[in-house]
Amino acid sequence: MDMATSLLSSALALMLLLFIAELCCCIESSGVVLGSRLLAKENKAWFSDNKTFAFGFTPTAESHDKYQLSIWFAQLPGDRTLVWSPNINSPVTRDAILEFDNTGNLMLMDRGTTVWASNTSEAGVETAVMSENGNFILYADNLSIVWQSFSHPSDTLLPGQPLTVSVELTSSKSPSPGGYYTLKMLQQPTSLNLALTYNVPESYHMSPELYSNYSYWSGPDISNVTGDVVAVLDKAGSFGMVYGSSSDGAVYVYKNDGDYGGLFSAVNQSNDWSRPSVFRRLILEGNGNLRLYRWDNDVNGSRQWVAEWAAVSNPCGIAGICGNGICNLDRSKTNASCTCLPGTSKVGNVISCSGNSSLTGKCGPHHENLTSEFKISTVQQTAYYFSGSSVIANYSDIESVSKCGNACLSNCDCVASVYGLSEEKPYCWVLRNLEFGGFEDPGSTLFVKVEANGSFGVSGDKQTGNSSDESQSTRDKVLILPIVLSMTVLIALLGCLLYINIHRKRSLKRAIEGSLILSGAPISFSYRDLQHRTNNFSELLGTGGFGSVYKGSLGDGTLIAVKKLGKVLPHGEREFITEVNTIGSMHHMNLVRLCGYCSEGTRRLLVYEFMKNGSLDKWIFHSYSNRDRLLVWPTRFRIAIATAQGIAYFHEQCRNRIIHCDIKPENILLDENFCPKVSDFGLAKLMGREHSHVVTMVRGTRGYLAPEWVSNRPITVKADVYSYGMLLLEIVGGRRNLDMTCDAEDFFYPGWAYKEMSEGTAEKVVDRRLEGAMEKEELMRALMVAFWCIQDEVSTRPTMGEVVKMLEGSVDINMPPMPQTVLELIEEGLDHVYRSMKRELNQFSSFTITTHPSSNATCSYSTMSPR
Repeated sequence: MDMATSLLSSALALMLLLFIAELCCCIESSGVVLGSRLLAKENKAWFSDNKTFAFGFTPTAESHDKYQLSIWFAQLPGDRTLVWSPNINSPVTRDAILEFDNTGNLMLMDRGTTVWASNTSEAGVETAVMSENGNFILYADNLSIVWQSFSHPSDTLLPGQPLTVSVELTSSKSPSPGGYYTLKMLQQPTSLNLALTYNVPESYHMSPELYSNYSYWSGPDISNVTGDVVAVLDKAGSFGMVYGSSSDGAVYVYKNDGDYGGLFSAVNQSNDWSRPSVFRRLILEGNGNLRLYRWDNDVNGSRQWVAEWAAVSNPCGIAGICGNGICNLDRSKTNASCTCLPGTSKVGNVISCSGNSSLTGKCGPHHENLTSEFKISTVQQTAYYFSGSSVIANYSDIESVSKCGNACLSNCDCVASVYGLSEEKPYCWVLRNLEFGGFEDPGSTLFVKVEANGSFGVSGDKQTGNSSDESQSTRDKVLILPIVLSMTVLIALLGCLLYINIHRKRSLKRAIEGSLILSGAPISFSYRDLQHRTNNFSELLGTGGFGSVYKGSLGDGTLIAVKKLGKVLPHGEREFITEVNTIGSMHHMNLVRLCGYCSEGTRRLLVYEFMKNGSLDKWIFHSYSNRDRLLVWPTRFRIAIATAQGIAYFHEQCRNRIIHCDIKPENILLDENFCPKVSDFGLAKLMGREHSHVVTMVRGTRGYLAPEWVSNRPITVKADVYSYGMLLLEIVGGRRNLDMTCDAEDFFYPGWAYKEMSEGTAEKVVDRRLEGAMEKEELMRALMVAFWCIQDEVSTRPTMGEVVKMLEGSVDINMPPMPQTVLELIEEGLDHVYRSMKRELNQFSSFTITTHPSSNATCSYSTMSPR
């Protein structure tokens, strides 16, 4: 026994020595030795082992005479994509030098001035390594890490790079007015979350105590946690926060499709030196948006970065995007332009505004109000971002809009005031500065205090004498004729230009609409425009619980489906548009894409992409009109998996979870390639992740409703899982689950299917039209998954993500027990049930289930019909 133990210890020690030796060789082969240096004027760099990343000088985008010390992707074509720089806002000249001196300090010097240093002198640094994951590391002689670029990020996170509470991402500063953005963790009294913050230029502030910033976007809150909290991007492209003493808790900000590994493994990926299989980067852009990019080697024949996710979908939702000016959205709601406040102007080619005269004090030397020297300029339908330190007062008793402007004029510290309505009650915020920018808001009005001298005019010396008057009269007559002729010519030219412009805009509108449909941006249509697009709603595609659907086309020939909502949804226009934009931002290959909308008065219409092959029920249920339509088994099974993936997306991968509540064949649409797409998913209200169940009155479809609706238990996403299980059985059987045209033995398909599956004769329950042409293993998987989905106990049903894995065969499936509802029907006697239902077949066509009004989301409505 002692000898075996001794041999085992020796073997372990030998393996450890071999690992250390291999690690040393790896570091030495790609290492940078003490005394090395790089010159900006020389095109040299320090590379990782496989030349995936490079560390050195690169010219700035603004000037080839200025350089940044940086790390970049070394093997990608085109301009260098930088992922780290210590001098992102302080470029150096071509005389700059990076020196790795003999004390182990990394120093950036420019003409004798130290611009940046790692401050690692006398820390025992022996070598430096540019690793394959993009991390530049300084090692001590015992292979411990003394300094690494991953711990000092600039504007980019790479997979495996941690963002801790003590560090932040910082965007490059805009040349004017000089504001910049940060991504950092904000500590609240009982919680912590990620936030994007706009930091105003220092020159705007009269005194340090007025320095402020504004957070315009935040991720999910984490409360009552212990241990470290780290934000991280994993290799599969998911981004979120990991917390807990063992990093065992995770909250996703964005979860990528197909990421089954989770965020936990990403915390330790900073020590993974292997080359990533897919290049990704999360960058805080200069425009204030946080965006995730993936390198794609084939985008219409080219190689380029492709955006996978962005934190902010509305450009005007970013503070400071226009400096202190006003952000205006175009009709597509995706592109923004800037309008400067009274007294401000755009500087050079920069789109943002600066130099507002209202930012100076308005009080006299003894703090008296100089009302006569100022006036109020009104900016209609505009709100403004402001911080708490900007507020002088908040009045809730302002009787009219104009009095909010007067409240600012009467206060010498005020530079602007904002009037609006909150829950039908007026409010008026009186502000001491304008820093973070404004945005369009139909319910708000902005009042800006400006100098009044422009309204008084400038007086000059009066002329006297008749000769002077006569000469002035002669000059006036000489000038009148050319002015009249010039105005006539100008009006004619303007008429021609207007005619040309109208025709050009019509052509451009058709082209833009087509491109926006392809890009997925929701378009705002007028009701008259949709009347024209659908030929006055003449071609009816179908009718559902929400309303009727009509076929239409855009100017470029793109086919669309226009849904006229049968009743006005219970929100105002602003909330409706906000919800539509949220739905329109959800993109998945197995969800029907929302292309646009119309909101005029009580009219609410939605515009969807057109699905050539219609709904799934037309293909799996046999009828006289559909007798020539038959889906072969491989197509059916592929549709089942893809439908599950679509449902899993809005259950598990969206920031706001959605419960569909009406999963059925009629709501699964097929494109020209028979790729299934779930429809009507966005017509359910969004349910925040902190809520566990839904709400108020819900209509479902008979045969697909989960038992918890009847028992009045809390409704979760597992209700959709139940409905999917019933749908899956119908895909397999090619018939309704409850079919009174069948015999008493098999009129109730779930009971018959479970019996045959248990007896090993599952092939009997497959659609008879397939004549046995199916894969037995896939059939058993589909049936077992379906019966797990329709279990009465909510906790025993799988999630839709687990359903996808089981159908794909990546996990084993145990034999499911017979669902309690099925068991009760069999025990009651199917013959008895069959006869009873025959008698009641035509008595009821629909029913409504009302639950306690205690939740914050409403499911989709749909009319029930007897099956």
